[in-house]
Amino acid sequence: MSFEDDAAATGIEGLDRILNGGFPRNHIYLVQGDPGVGKTTLSLQFLLEGARNGERGLYITMSESERDLRAVARSHGWNLDPIQIVEQLVGEDELAEEDSTIFQASEIELGPAVKKMLDAIDEAAPDRVVLDSLSEIRLLAQSSLRYRKQILALKQFFDSRRITALLLDDRTSDVKDMQLQSVPHGVLEMERFTPNYGMARRRLQMVKVRGLKFRAGYHDFNIITGGIVVYPRLVAAESRMRVMQSFVSSGIPEVDSLLGGGLDRGTSTLIMGPAGSGKSALATQYAVAAAQRGEGAAFFTFDESLTTLFNRSDAIGYNLTELVAAGKIMVQQVDPAELQPGEFAQLVREAVEHHDVRVLIIDSLNGYLNAMPEEKYLLLHLHELLAFLGQHGIATILVFAQHGLLGSQMMTTVDISYLADSVVLLRYFEAQGQVRKAISVIKKRSGAHETSIRELQITAHGIKIGSALTRFRGVLSGTPVIEEVNPPLGMGAP
Repeated sequence: MSFEDDAAATGIEGLDRILNGGFPRNHIYLVQGDPGVGKTTLSLQFLLEGARNGERGLYITMSESERDLRAVARSHGWNLDPIQIVEQLVGEDELAEEDSTIFQASEIELGPAVKKMLDAIDEAAPDRVVLDSLSEIRLLAQSSLRYRKQILALKQFFDSRRITALLLDDRTSDVKDMQLQSVPHGVLEMERFTPNYGMARRRLQMVKVRGLKFRAGYHDFNIITGGIVVYPRLVAAESRMRVMQSFVSSGIPEVDSLLGGGLDRGTSTLIMGPAGSGKSALATQYAVAAAQRGEGAAFFTFDESLTTLFNRSDAIGYNLTELVAAGKIMVQQVDPAELQPGEFAQLVREAVEHHDVRVLIIDSLNGYLNAMPEEKYLLLHLHELLAFLGQHGIATILVFAQHGLLGSQMMTTVDISYLADSVVLLRYFEAQGQVRKAISVIKKRSGAHETSIRELQITAHGIKIGSALTRFRGVLSGTPVIEEVNPPLGMGAP
């Protein structure tokens, strides 16, 4: 059977997107990774996808037994009957045969164990082959020179028979053989690492694929029941489009007035302030208003449990429980300790591309920061995410909790305000023996906005915004003073 015109799909959607459809056919590819990273799982998916397309698949195992392979398949609910498995475990007999083989440095000579393997391939006449693993061939070769010659001979063998082959390498040798990467048509590296807290994280990258423009860089992936799931790195430049300017209303006229008419579609808004100041309530208000207009809304919560979110929202009259049950708002709780950045980006992408979301809320960026393996990469991930959302016309709302409660005590661990198009600031202040809340807009790139500071109240009927606090000075410090007569603040000021 000939498959000349298309790529060899891997059966892993994310990996196929990285490769623009799959591996170019009739070449060999090196798959490198430490033991347990998922090479066997990926290889089985590759062969099963070929079987679904009518291709013959052959798995040659020199390390794991066929019983072990079938146990892996059962754990994912797979049936390996369409795949031929050749078990050729390397033991003392094979090593003895290799020791006795006469090897001439001037020619490529394969030992008996490798020759037996190639005879099995010729007999099966497969379209796809997985060889597991090169570590055993390295052991049989007994020298780096002979090992490299055997890999070259394998390449010539597979190329002459127009077979698409994956050669697995668990990198158990003490020396990293960079020359090995120069032989195959492409190289896929898989990595596994464990942060100081939380689940182990996995990522992969295509080191090279000759003649193919693939998506370079690291891409997160997980192994779940059903196989490997790859989350391609988000590249906002791939989805550039013009967004017509229009406003997104909060449903509260005073809030829209503060923002110069409302939030602009395709922009991001940062709502920041101390704990309990009303950030999540204001963000939820936008989701509820979108649902009432018939627009899709998505709410990703890192910090609150769903129970707390629903109870708090319902207590102030939002009826979030009913809106979510009706499918008008999508709410998803994210556990930072179990999340990879690429996985979260994929969740956001699916919400936009498959659920027609127009308003998206991330509550909070503090939780998103905790989900990152290294803090220094937060801004890069966030920049790409916001750019992607902006180019799709999504109104994005980011909630960020500041440390401290009043005035000079307020601080942030990461300065992300410059990434947002608009910044809404919430503050506590003391007046007449009460702790009150204030709201103001301190930045809006896309147009004019009110510069006034207004009082914010959270009631059983939702958020209420008062008039400008003209009789106070120092509200943002948390300890304002009353001014009976307002001094002039500039041209046109009262």
